[in-house]
Amino acid sequence: MTPLKKIILLFVACLGIYQCSPLDDNKVSAPIEVQNFIWKGLNLYYLWQDEIPNLADNRFKNQFQLNTFLLKQNSPEQFFESLLYKKGEVDRWSYLFSDYQELEQWLSGTSATTGMDFGLKYVSESSNKLFGYVRYVLPNSDAANKNLTRGTIFHSVNGVVLTDSNYSELYKPTITLQLADYDNGNITPNGKSITLTQTAYAENPIYLHKIITEGSQKVGYLMYNGFYDEYDLPLNDVFGTFKSSGVTDLVLDLRYNSGGSVQSAEYLAAMITGQFTGQLLLKQKWNTKLEKYITEDDPNALVDNFPDKINKTTPINSLGLNKIYILTTKSSASASELVINSLKPYINVIQIGETTTGKNVGSVTLYDAVDFSKEKSSKNHRYAMQPIVVKTVNKDGFGEYEKGLVPNISISEDFANMGTLGDINEPYLKTALNQINGSGTIISPKFNRIKHANFKDAKSLHPLKTDMYLDLPTGFLKSIE
Repeated sequence: MTPLKKIILLFVACLGIYQCSPLDDNKVSAPIEVQNFIWKGLNLYYLWQDEIPNLADNRFKNQFQLNTFLLKQNSPEQFFESLLYKKGEVDRWSYLFSDYQELEQWLSGTSATTGMDFGLKYVSESSNKLFGYVRYVLPNSDAANKNLTRGTIFHSVNGVVLTDSNYSELYKPTITLQLADYDNGNITPNGKSITLTQTAYAENPIYLHKIITEGSQKVGYLMYNGFYDEYDLPLNDVFGTFKSSGVTDLVLDLRYNSGGSVQSAEYLAAMITGQFTGQLLLKQKWNTKLEKYITEDDPNALVDNFPDKINKTTPINSLGLNKIYILTTKSSASASELVINSLKPYINVIQIGETTTGKNVGSVTLYDAVDFSKEKSSKNHRYAMQPIVVKTVNKDGFGEYEKGLVPNISISEDFANMGTLGDINEPYLKTALNQINGSGTIISPKFNRIKHANFKDAKSLHPLKTDMYLDLPTGFLKSIE
């Protein structure tokens, strides 16, 4: 029996966590239905459940006492936030959604977008003004049709100078950006503008892949921008091409990859290696209550090993590498960090770029149902939540990277020369190729004396774009951040 199936039985059979008759959903009135769902879901799954007194297993003797407590609570959103552990400090990642359709779209990589992926930086240390820079443009999007390009700088939106309090203007259905030049570290308006309109778009995370000949070496380059399980097989095909072409080195570009499926991350780790099949890749750590129950019969129940097949059927195309070059920025998060951290005990991981986000925890999607599945969810509302439920550690037991994973070679994006992604002279890629060819030259920004503090980026502006989620059995939980 898998650990997750055992959790299902734990909930349905009320094995020691709930006494079924005292806490009975049939005795819950409509006004507190959502609050009841929130409490029971967090009581069972929340990673920090034992740190929250109001989530304690002995907090309520029966459903009547729980109902009395819930009737005193405010909106579902306020109640949910009141149960989070050190919100914004420790738990930065749990979310409640009033419509699970929005949640599902974001988790699959589908959203309304202009097609412009961007970052936001402070103009100076003493100002709240921001400037934006285009990181990449999605094919066949409005931004692509308007010939917007990587490296474009903008300083205002809809005629208003960007600041750290009005940046949400960038998410209006139609926006006009006022453009600027990056002039010796200064943001200089140039009088140009561009108008962009959002459309529904499903992003293919396999943004770019190619093979570069570097002396006697064949270098595979892959820009991978999200761990979406719908693209596991196409990703495997890319590695099949790398393998059949005799690739000897790999540059994995995760600088704009903010996360996604844990299973997809495990597949990617196996595609990079292949020589460690069946060995421990990562270990899951759940709340004290669940971890004790899950490991009761099997101490290794929460161990994930290197796989050799996708969905237990398709053989993984593995390169068998002992060294990899991974490009990162502050935007590299969750499942991206999991790949880096999980590979480090096995192969030489050369991380190039900036320190990553520092998201070492994951969440599940919970619906209002007896087993928290969508199939059996309440017809009275569409609330769902994405609470943090698990932390991952690598083979060595290390998972304490809340402040991010520090690169071996530190460089930042050069706003005066962003370069063309995939081009051998693009600064990040050139730096990696220089490590491979032995020159070791680091391509640093020309104006590296100018320190533009990071604010946010297009993905971090929405909570689920930095998610790391687990794919669970059909009819049960389907994702973890």
